Amino acid sequence: MPDKPVEAILAFDFGLRRIGIAAGDTLTATAAPRPAAVVTRAGPDWPAITREVEALKPRRLIVGAPYNVDGTPGTLASAARRFANELEHRFKLPVSMVDERWSSLEAGTALKTRRADGGRRRIRREDVDSAAAAVILERWLAGESGETLK
Repeated sequence: MPDKPVEAILAFDFGLRRIGIAAGDTLTATAAPRPAAVVTRAGPDWPAITREVEALKPRRLIVGAPYNVDGTPGTLASAARRFANELEHRFKLPVSMVDERWSSLEAGTALKTRRADGGRRRIRREDVDSAAAAVILERWLAGESGETLK
């Protein structure tokens, strides 16, 4: 049986002020935060997102799907889906949506633990957003297939 090719993947934690970004691959099955993209009244910072896509050349994109605790779509669900659709349109890459419940809480806890162990003193919101994107990507890499657009 042939080995699967290694795929670079970018993940996004969509928000109304910032979009966390993380990169990973199918070989190591790990993810690392990248600089978050800001969101203004004009929308996401598409040039920043494009730079990440061009630099890392991912084969797939993952977007966190915001659900409530009870499994119903969260208040940002339709906006996150529009963002995912725009990613697919702009970059012509497959896009999957993965449940992001508690990813920001998990990311914040991990960052606070690192800080307590001698890491960065101050945790910025954009750090949490991109760490949450890494959590989302690691969930996908661990087998949470989510929903692929189209």
